[in-house]
Amino acid sequence: MSINVERHTAISPVELLKTLELSNDEELDLNIRNWVLWDRNEATLAQVLSAVHDQDWEALRIRLCHRLSFGSTGIRGGMRAGFDSLNDVVIIQAAQGICAYLLDIYPSLQKRSQSGVVIGYDGRYNSKRFSQLMAAVFLNNDFRVYLFRRMVPTPFVPYTVVALKCLAGMVITASHNPKEDNGLKVFWTNGAQVTTPHDKRINEYIINHLEPKPSSWELSVLEDHPLLEDPYRRIYPLYFGSLKKLLPPVYLETNECSQLRFIYTPLHGVAYPYMREAFYQARLKPLIPVPEQKEPDPEFPTLVRPNPEDGKEALRLAIVKAEAEHCTIILANDPDGDRLAAAELDPRGRWKIFTGNELAALLGWWAVESYKVRTPKPALGNCIMITTMISSKILAAMARVEGFIFVEGMVGFPWMANRALELQSSGRTVLFAYEDCFGYMFGMTLPDKDGIAAATQLATMACYLRSHRNITLIEKLREIYHTYGYHEMISVTYSAEDADVITEIYSQLRNFGEEGSYPKCILENEFEVVHIRDLTTGLDTSFPDKKARLPVNPETNIITFTFTHGYVVSMRSAANDFRIKINAEIAGLPEEKEWEELHDKLNRMTNAVIEEFLKPEDNGLTQAPYANYS
Repeated sequence: MSINVERHTAISPVELLKTLELSNDEELDLNIRNWVLWDRNEATLAQVLSAVHDQDWEALRIRLCHRLSFGSTGIRGGMRAGFDSLNDVVIIQAAQGICAYLLDIYPSLQKRSQSGVVIGYDGRYNSKRFSQLMAAVFLNNDFRVYLFRRMVPTPFVPYTVVALKCLAGMVITASHNPKEDNGLKVFWTNGAQVTTPHDKRINEYIINHLEPKPSSWELSVLEDHPLLEDPYRRIYPLYFGSLKKLLPPVYLETNECSQLRFIYTPLHGVAYPYMREAFYQARLKPLIPVPEQKEPDPEFPTLVRPNPEDGKEALRLAIVKAEAEHCTIILANDPDGDRLAAAELDPRGRWKIFTGNELAALLGWWAVESYKVRTPKPALGNCIMITTMISSKILAAMARVEGFIFVEGMVGFPWMANRALELQSSGRTVLFAYEDCFGYMFGMTLPDKDGIAAATQLATMACYLRSHRNITLIEKLREIYHTYGYHEMISVTYSAEDADVITEIYSQLRNFGEEGSYPKCILENEFEVVHIRDLTTGLDTSFPDKKARLPVNPETNIITFTFTHGYVVSMRSAANDFRIKINAEIAGLPEEKEWEELHDKLNRMTNAVIEEFLKPEDNGLTQAPYANYS
């Protein structure tokens, strides 16, 4: 798996090209020549040369005639040779493009040599190597580079951007992807992940700076460069000091007296030592780690994939450890430490694995309670909570009762974090933001999701509830539903063999029965559509002018139907996607206490939407495991 970084020296690239028999496909042959001329990594160069020798032109077209595109979540892909994958060449190209873009925005030598950039990496194969190559590119362009010399959780990078006033931050990680993958996330000057227009401009600059400079390969520049610094000793105490400030003294005292213990797994990722320090600062009992998973391991040997969304499979060893230790709560981070999953033992001896939306209900309630404790004269009318259009509306229900402002937005933390910063700059207090795939931002210590801070808050809440109310997290969740209304969500994905099938389904939804008409009901008028929001065309019938207030993107398909009975369903697909991702929720009113009936109605309505809107049998759709890649 690990790439051998020895340079291919048997023959020069120019001479090597003379010996190759190419394909007579002009585009492919140009890309083969470029790869042979550019790649100094012996292992990946050998992969391309072997395919040329075998005349495997189809494989070479896939790898060399397609390119990973940079977007708001960076780039992510398998580690192998090719412009469609993660390797030394593609990382250098990305670094050169980002660097060139920053040079145009910040032409001042003084600015880039003082403020600079920060680079971190996780425990995957090649992560350290890729971070060093990126550092070399920036040092060669006279940027100060804060390069972490050890593995750090992703939240450390945006925190460093803000704390040291850096121009940008980069972290090499593929988060919870399979072991074969790696990736790159980029944070902008404000500490949030890049969004439009920066992501599109960075992609353009990468394309315009594809040829690796010879200096980009020379890691000797890292040996004793005056602009190179490891920020670890500066950032470590600052980060945990900020985390501790979000915990009022009364909560610290409760934690210190509580006997509640927690089982913890980082899923073979980097977060364990940082979680250990967070619990120490919060005066919580020391974590009990899952021994097989506490150390970073790029093979992820005990997991099918290192994704906390996999529920019981991801927490299997943690449950075994919890039962052996007689602990009732499990906490888990994903491998780069920016997401949080949790489970609790119920009174019947069964493990309740919380969904991302259920944890958000608990943490959202706790954010309000904590704000009231921290603030002498709390003014909830000035406070904000944010989530995405495909996440639960439980925060909206809370806002109606508690008086804070609820903001619904686009999918993914890049949009939410940048929106939170805008609201903060206008004088608002952002208490909490989340997305349904276990990403939580508690306060504005750093403008991105942080699984370490979220875990510390959840553990503190659990101790507080046990000590002061003698109730569990499960019981508190039920209280939340009694107060604000029962909320439940289903997420499912359907796949087609061809992206054109997906395009045609959306076309049919926009011309349902007649041109320009959307579906008006399901189950023969039993449930009517109240509002339609189509962020592909810009339609939103909930407003008098029928114009969407959220960003419109004609290149993607996102349609949300709001029905009677508090039922909302969103369908979304990326450009040229062969999948439709469906998020459906039923939101009961506080007076609706028959939760089982709401549960049955959610399932019945979702099945009807799938059958009547998607027509899986007619369109040859198959149900696939749901995965959120945002």
